Amino acid sequence: MSTTGFNALEKTVTLQTSQGNITWGDGKNFVLFAGPDIIEDEGMVLETGKEIQRVTKALGIPWILKCSFDKANRQSLGSFRGPGADSALKSLEKIKTALNCPLLTDVHETIQVEDTAKVADVLQIPAFLSRQTDLLVAAAKTQKVIHIKKGQFLAPWDMKAIANKAVAAGNNKLLLCERGTTFGYNRLINDMTGLVEMRKLGFPVIMDATHSTQLPGATGESSGGRGEMVWPLARAAMAVGVDGIFLETHPNPEVALCDGPTSLPLKNLEAMLKNLQKIWQSHF
Repeated sequence: MSTTGFNALEKTVTLQTSQGNITWGDGKNFVLFAGPDIIEDEGMVLETGKEIQRVTKALGIPWILKCSFDKANRQSLGSFRGPGADSALKSLEKIKTALNCPLLTDVHETIQVEDTAKVADVLQIPAFLSRQTDLLVAAAKTQKVIHIKKGQFLAPWDMKAIANKAVAAGNNKLLLCERGTTFGYNRLINDMTGLVEMRKLGFPVIMDATHSTQLPGATGESSGGRGEMVWPLARAAMAVGVDGIFLETHPNPEVALCDGPTSLPLKNLEAMLKNLQKIWQSHF
């Protein structure tokens, strides 16, 4: 029994993979979603994945590769969106096969869901689209695990009605994700009590430690960020109690084509995960 109030959930979420089951909410381990923001280059994503795999295997942390095939939600028309949806999905499938790992990627339109579900093990609903009923229902009907990011404009308890849309569509394999709340202009803040409130809804909760450091639209053409806050936010969330951590990592964030200012330098990943493991173990 936890002495911190962080206990196993009554209903857990399990993903079956060729390497064994990954479970959220049972209190046995936290799960890591990690990878580059988007496919800039197939080789870079593969090499980044190999390093994440090395670290997580050594530490015994379940890991799912995250990588977007398209970034539809960009402020500027000139912002990098990826090599094209069809090409990017094929690349993600190749990388997933080479690494023999499960994959999370996001969908932005209902028309993308069917093809994406053939490649991804976990489908992600972006924060800005968390209230898009048709998109959420289409994703739920695939019977994949669904990772729903809480909109920056929503209260934690607002996620109950959103989760119920997926449940009504026949899917209760849901993960609810915190990624910051809009606070004035060009700023996000994190209310750590919101992690507790969302978990009370009965679904595992994930902390997006990188997008939570975003400064939306701060440059005028794109979002800025405070990447130095990724580690503190991840530590804080783990201390409160979460079932997983979501983060974007890049070998060289300074030259990343998308969300570099919020990405964790890949060289810092191992030390950060060791730190988070110690905090996780303090719950039990």
